[in-house]
Formats: sequence, C-alpha cells, structure tokens
Amino acid sequence: MAKHADIVEVSRRPQDFSSEGATEILPPSMDEFYGSMINMDNPEHARLRRIVARSFGRGMAPQFDAMARQVAKRIVAELIERGPGDFIRPAAEMPIAVLSAMMGIPGEDHDFLYQRTNTIVGLDPRVSRATSPEEATTAVLTALRELADYIGRLREERLTHPRKDVITKLVQVQHDGEQLTRQELASFFVLLIIAGMETTRNSIVQALVLLTENPDQRRLLLSDFERHAQGAVEEVLRVGTPINWMRRITTRDCEMNGHRFRKGDLLFLLYWSGNHDEKVFADPYRFDITRDPNPQLSFGSLGPHFCLGAHLARIEITAMYRELLASLPDIRVDGEPSKLSSSFFEGYDRLHCTF
Repeated sequence: MAKHADIVEVSRRPQDFSSEGATEILPPSMDEFYGSMINMDNPEHARLRRIVARSFGRGMAPQFDAMARQVAKRIVAELIERGPGDFIRPAAEMPIAVLSAMMGIPGEDHDFLYQRTNTIVGLDPRVSRATSPEEATTAVLTALRELADYIGRLREERLTHPRKDVITKLVQVQHDGEQLTRQELASFFVLLIIAGMETTRNSIVQALVLLTENPDQRRLLLSDFERHAQGAVEEVLRVGTPINWMRRITTRDCEMNGHRFRKGDLLFLLYWSGNHDEKVFADPYRFDITRDPNPQLSFGSLGPHFCLGAHLARIEITAMYRELLASLPDIRVDGEPSKLSSSFFEGYDRLHCTF
C-alpha cells in the first residue's frame, strides 16, 4: 500500500488486516525476541499496550520534557567540548539517556545499549560485512539475547528491591492484577530499544541533513524556534520517515478503497511513499516547516498500533534542536553522509557535523 488513504484505511481495520508478523518474516530463532505487541492483534495486543501505557502515556509528558531538556544540555555541551566530527553517537544519546533515566538504567550501560542496537539494525560490521546470512543472523541473535538477559537481571533486581522507575512499574502486579512476564518484558525492551531509540536517532540526524540542505528553513526556525518547532518536527518526520514499512496479513476476503483482497494476502504499508503522496501533500518533496495540515504517517495511522511513544519522540527531537540551535546555530553536515543499508530503517550510518 503506497497511497496515504490506503495506509490509513488498513490501519483502522485490524479485523481485516492482522499485524501478526508486522515487521518481517524472521527465522524462528528470533520469534521469542520479536513477539512483541507490534506483531500482535487484540486481545493480546490490547492487554500489553494497556500495561505499558501506564508508564509511557501522555500523562508523563511533563516528566519526559524535563528529562529531555536536561539530556540535551549535556549532549550539546559535550559536543562543543569535543568539537566537530561524528553526529550519529550524540544523536543516539538523546533517546538512550532519556529512556535509561526513565527505566533506572545507569549511565555506564549506555554504550552497551548503543552497541547492541547497532548490531540489530545492521550498523555492526559483523552484520553489514557478513559473508553469509547465517553469520549476520548469529550476530543479531547474540545481541538480542544479551539485551534480554540484561533486562532479565534488572527485572529480578526490581522485584527484590523496587525503585521509582519504569522497570519497577512494569514488573509489579498492577491494581487490576496484570503484570508483564519475564518474556513479555524482554520482548517489550527489544521493541523499546529498536523503535524508541533508532527512530528518534534517525530523525535527529535527518533533521540536520534537512536543515543543511534547506538554509531558508533553518533561518525561519532560528527566527522563532518555539513558534516553528512543532511544524519543523512534523516535517522532519514526514520527509525523513524513519520507518519505511510495516506488514499486514489479510484475515478474510474483503475490499478496501476499491482493492480486492483474499484471506492470507500479504500487504506492505509503505510509509515513506504515503508521506510523499501528492494527493495529500502539495509539492511533497519540498521541506517546508510551515506545512499545515501535515498528516504524516511516520508513527503509523490512527488505529490500535499507532505508536505509543510518538509524543516522547517529538519531545526528544524538539529538546535536542532547541539546545543545539541555541548553542550552535551554524551546525551543519560536513561532507557526504553515508546512508544506512536497510529497507526497514531510513537513516545514516555515518555523518559528520561541523560548526
């Protein structure tokens, strides 16, 4: 599905289009790590989302904003001290640090999360330069197991010594008797690491590319950041589209927007294409931070699988660029960045900045 209207319609009809296997067809050995709610339908999906939403819902926005602003100040101060150079790691530090603060993960473990995430998304040379699919799969599986073991250890610690953090909330029995199992917590943690960290990192990097390529839009944003920040973030998400696609499986013979489907048909929701649909977005390849309305699909469309962390991602991107442009208004891409070799993620594996 490449058209905006088709993606919206499929997303709101889970009874016809199942999310089972939404990310891709994976080796059975990876099922235990990717059996998260992103690949589930109701009622299982609704149960897990309900538990997790208590810790990541919009009611947490003020706390998220305070964390993100504090993290942004530290990242930019460290970037200034270090000087021009790699921008990927500073961009990644924003979601890593915010999520770690929420979950009670110590700062010394940030590199552990960063390296395992790189392996899973293909930035690790063991994956990107693997001589066989089996070699790449082994590296990814190792990283997944290490993440699962890590969150498993934290789970046991919080059950014995609870704290005021998200991990404690997720492992404790809720007032209605619900609780994440060890396996469910591990799967959610993998989803959080990949979706919560990678998409925000890629969007922060994409923003620097777009502001470098469009100096008029940079000047406009600098002229009144608070006025244009929201529009700028939405346009970065639309043009950049950090996640390219999700898959759906037709559950029964049906019709949708004039398309006929049979039970078992596989559909790919092509978000990048939907975000550049000329029927919805005038001059869709133009980066325009004043674009209004901007019904971008980078967090999915309204339906049971709309991204639970969409508001957190927006807060993190805004906080990063508020601080970055205030301290380094001339920061820009230096040289030719290298695109990430992935059909799923839209991003960069190498990008240097100068200021």
